[in-house]
Amino acid sequence: MNPRAVRTGRRPRWWTELLLIAVVYAAYSGGRLLVRGDTGTAVDHGLAILRIEKLLHLNAEHPLNRLFTETPALGIPADFAYASLHYLVTPAVLIWLFHRRPGHYRAARTWLMVSTLLGLVGFTLLPTCPPRLLDASHGFVDTMAQFSSYGWWGAEASAPRGMGAMTNQYAAMPSLHVGWALWCGVMLWRYGRTPLFRALGVAYPLLTVIVVMGTANHYFLDAVAGAAVMGLGLLLAGPVTRCADRLRVVSGGVRSPVVSGGCETSAGERFPGQRSSSASADDTPAPAR
Repeated sequence: MNPRAVRTGRRPRWWTELLLIAVVYAAYSGGRLLVRGDTGTAVDHGLAILRIEKLLHLNAEHPLNRLFTETPALGIPADFAYASLHYLVTPAVLIWLFHRRPGHYRAARTWLMVSTLLGLVGFTLLPTCPPRLLDASHGFVDTMAQFSSYGWWGAEASAPRGMGAMTNQYAAMPSLHVGWALWCGVMLWRYGRTPLFRALGVAYPLLTVIVVMGTANHYFLDAVAGAAVMGLGLLLAGPVTRCADRLRVVSGGVRSPVVSGGCETSAGERFPGQRSSSASADDTPAPAR
């Protein structure tokens, strides 16, 4: 049987999607804890990144960090943004796609999940100390520690007070704050179809890059790596979906908890940047003649 034969335009079941996302995120969060590197290696990697940036004149972290540190009106909102938007905007965009753009939802969700798991590979191979945890002689101030009395976080960045042991503070390379924000931006720009959505699609990733550097949570090259991971995830998302379709066909139609969540690729669905065989921009395929 051809895998294309099992594809339908049906919206996936919401509880299946919720379970799939929860499983992938739990695996990602648990993996971050399991791959903690030693502090010395992480600090060495952080300093090496800083040296490379200075050599290439890319180290915008210092002036931004000074600005946020000396201006609470900027630093406090930036800390709130770092500690919350990552966990609010991304699910909101997923839910919006699920309800308003079901024809594109599966491809978008698969892209996000594949990229997230690729980020875990980066944390494993390159544990990196963020700027805020370097020795003070390197000129960085941890704004989230400085302004912690205004929020729910403690000295462990975005982790709630008392939960620092449940985070990996050396999982800085790549920056998935930036990676997820870029994904959200692409979704809003491509499928929003209004000037406001497109403006948000551009502004949100750029704002995130400024926030992660100004709060001394990431280097600029962490942000670049986050974007690169999303690019690689986009390239792999199509093959992963096709593989999931084949597995479903081989299993005789039994749903399997793989990346596709047992949901077939809908008719007319395509990944961002993929050429469309139809001149129509509508989400629904044209009826058969």
